[in-house]
Amino acid sequence: MKRICLICCNLYGAEVFLLDQIRALTAHYDVTLATNTQNPGFLAERGIRARLIHIPIERKIDFKSDMRALYRLYRMFRNQRFALVHSVDPKAGLLSMTAGMLARVPVRIHTFTGQVWATRKGAMRLLLKTCDRLIAQFATHILIDSSSQRTFLLQQGIVAKEKSFVLGHGSISGVDVRRFRPNPTARQEIRSKNGVPAESLVFLYMSRLTRDKGALVMAEAFAKFAASDDRSHLFVVGPDEDGIRPAMTHLFGECLPRVHFFGFTSVPEQFMAGADVLCLPSYREGFGTVLINAAAVGIPALASRVYGSVDAVEDGTTGLLHQAGNAFEMVDHMIRLKDDPSLRKTLGDNGRCRAMRDFSEEYVTSAVLNFYCDALAKKTGISAS
Repeated sequence: MKRICLICCNLYGAEVFLLDQIRALTAHYDVTLATNTQNPGFLAERGIRARLIHIPIERKIDFKSDMRALYRLYRMFRNQRFALVHSVDPKAGLLSMTAGMLARVPVRIHTFTGQVWATRKGAMRLLLKTCDRLIAQFATHILIDSSSQRTFLLQQGIVAKEKSFVLGHGSISGVDVRRFRPNPTARQEIRSKNGVPAESLVFLYMSRLTRDKGALVMAEAFAKFAASDDRSHLFVVGPDEDGIRPAMTHLFGECLPRVHFFGFTSVPEQFMAGADVLCLPSYREGFGTVLINAAAVGIPALASRVYGSVDAVEDGTTGLLHQAGNAFEMVDHMIRLKDDPSLRKTLGDNGRCRAMRDFSEEYVTSAVLNFYCDALAKKTGISAS
């Protein structure tokens, strides 16, 4: 079997996006996962027969740490003689595409899942944008998890048309429609556990608590909406990466008792089952996997009209879109969904059908396997085994 290596910054990204693909890849390749971890048994505990190698890749910029990680990646690529390496985080992409080029790995793939610099200004925007250009230059193939994001990257001169691709209808890993599905039992349990009446309308914000992901917009919009509806609740699920929970708490004001903070969860499907509407008012989004997961559960999405999200949500068919940062337009959509239960059901039903048809995990994983096989055959004259 040919050796391949997948690289990401931490196990969180691997667990969310890569595990099922790694499991499928092991049937065709000798697979290694390189990431920043202190849990060497992570894959074995999940029954996945692949190597796990610790590489100290940090998400934030740290020149000394980054140089050490670059050197370790280079040595590993040279010693292991991988036929293909594939990265899925910006920092992991810059380091592994550079190391892969220096080590002369034949096939070097990076997946773009959104651009941090899209919402930045000045010198930091230029720096981060330049890093993405270098990733695209050093890679032999670029995968992009949504068509609208590819259009944006082409317009910005980041990627070349001839070596950038969107697999299928988009998404980095698809959705497990057996796991993400309507679940009345989970709905009842999570509401009962948190003192939420069965008849209450529950909105769900599930993402990192950051400004880019629209956490403050979510707080502002729910506070305005809740002022006219004293029965609605909000589930806030995700790690507080920017330390903005106090600011959100202040914005919620009097409706704070109906806001439930949960932090990171390994069972997102349960919170989705307990909610009626998923909200993702982000300023940037590569694709919006959470939107497709919620669609598979059968609940509509309320999301900002940004590249990535427009691929995951069909406006007026599977959810409603609003201008990024516009809390007033978001509130109007919240009121509309509250007042029209039949619309919520129609949007939710349409979303589940679309998720099962266009974004199933099996569909996306098959597309990845075919892409690997074609890339290896064209670049090296070798196939899977």
